[in-house]
Amino acid sequence: MARIKICGITRVEDALAAAEAGADAIGLVFYAPSPRAVDARQAAHIVAALPPFVTTVGLFVDAEPDAVREVLSQVPLDVLQFHGDETDEYCRQFGRPFLKAVRVQNAEQLTDVAARWPGASGILLDSYKPGVPGGTGEVFDWRLVPVKRDWNLVLAGGLTADNVHQAIREMCPWAVDVSGGVEASKGIKDVAKINAFVQEVKRV
Repeated sequence: MARIKICGITRVEDALAAAEAGADAIGLVFYAPSPRAVDARQAAHIVAALPPFVTTVGLFVDAEPDAVREVLSQVPLDVLQFHGDETDEYCRQFGRPFLKAVRVQNAEQLTDVAARWPGASGILLDSYKPGVPGGTGEVFDWRLVPVKRDWNLVLAGGLTADNVHQAIREMCPWAVDVSGGVEASKGIKDVAKINAFVQEVKRV
């Protein structure tokens, strides 16, 4: 079964709802322009409330290394997720497992991702929208993704309870990542949508 990450968590109650529904991970956005951004104090409060065995993921976009380290000094993140132009060397320096996000425009982009980020635990594929590093709520063309790949696929981009079953059947990802697809409004999750999403993933 594909693992499940609920991203863009801004409130303790939403983190607990994700955990209760059966999500494997939650995502915390440390990127100020995002409507789902949290600061280190908020994030630490959310993480402290989580039950055991829920992975905490911190999302950054071309952040200064010291800014990432400052967050890590206050928030016990398990995994880092990078959505900008970060190199493998940059991503490795923090001593945490990391995901590298790629905003998919064409198939050529995906031919060398394992070589470009050999240290990545997984490659997260998201939809491309100019000027927006993620969280577009739009589905990209899954046919662009190679069927045979030597890297762990984390599938994002416009996933909802209505399409995640098909996505997993067609793409066989290691994990699926949802944010807007389980929201009542940006940054505020909808418990019923979270539960429906998780149930659809587990139905595959």
